[in-house]
Amino acid sequence: MAAYSICLGTAGWGVWHSHDAGESWTRHRAPFPLNSRIQALVAHPSQARTVLAGGDTGLFISHDGGAKWDRIGAQDDLPTIWSLAVDPVEPDILFAGTRPAGVYRSRDGGRNWEKLAVDIARECSIGTPFVTALAVDPDDHRIVWAGVEIDGVFRSTDGGDSWTHLTGMYDPDVHAMTIAATRPKRVFVSTARDMFMSDDLGDTWQVLAIKDKWPLPYARGMAVKPDDPRVLFAGCGETTTGERGHVLRTTDYGQRWEVLSLPTPANATLWGLATHPADPDRIVAFTLFGEVYVSEDAGESWRKIARDFGEIRTAVWLPN
Repeated sequence: MAAYSICLGTAGWGVWHSHDAGESWTRHRAPFPLNSRIQALVAHPSQARTVLAGGDTGLFISHDGGAKWDRIGAQDDLPTIWSLAVDPVEPDILFAGTRPAGVYRSRDGGRNWEKLAVDIARECSIGTPFVTALAVDPDDHRIVWAGVEIDGVFRSTDGGDSWTHLTGMYDPDVHAMTIAATRPKRVFVSTARDMFMSDDLGDTWQVLAIKDKWPLPYARGMAVKPDDPRVLFAGCGETTTGERGHVLRTTDYGQRWEVLSLPTPANATLWGLATHPADPDRIVAFTLFGEVYVSEDAGESWRKIARDFGEIRTAVWLPN
């Protein structure tokens, strides 16, 4: 098995890093302030070992797979970061989703930011909305997506200058979003109550009716297989903090699903999954309460990382 790096963003413990596929781990203290909550990790689209991290103490970058980190800008440049996206064509253009809910754009790699004109609700049933998901279309980088908990999905077709609030999903409590480069292209959105798919850039949405197809009803993270956009992996659970979770896989755009067998029962909702084009068959999955599972064969088999990490919010893996 080739060596690779895994980075985990945690609630209160900053970033954990492994340079050897999860065999050993380092908790990074510098430059992360004490008790940093890292909500977002995103791999650079063209620099294979570069990764960005964002949370309640600002924005950070590593150029060596997570072994060493530097701060970008100042801690108070943005509100708490909940999501990040990098423009695949112009990677100096970054997007950050925040709480209170806002979408910000940087044209210089994160040193300077502008708040974009997205008309997001200021209040919702959970109090303050926040931007849980951001995505830049890999084929047309002028198309940018933002998902809000709780205010649904927003779309820009001009690189973030203007935005449209999309309707058609009965549940606006957005948890995650991903794009499958099928023909036609498909956008998947997971919410607290269901999963939705659009093949017309969000003008209309198909309900995937997961309560009839999944063993647990709460949808969370998603990841498309990098070399086969027909294959989508998803994480589920009972509730936000439920005591069970599963990894699921579909090969037909979400019409049918199979539960993938983990080596031990997961201790909580499967919060997220990470893939990378460097090895399309490798998937890193994690539970909210600190368990990490890795598959090297597109989900057919899994191994559990030997240690647990508290509360995990995000993860990436990168080639060494």
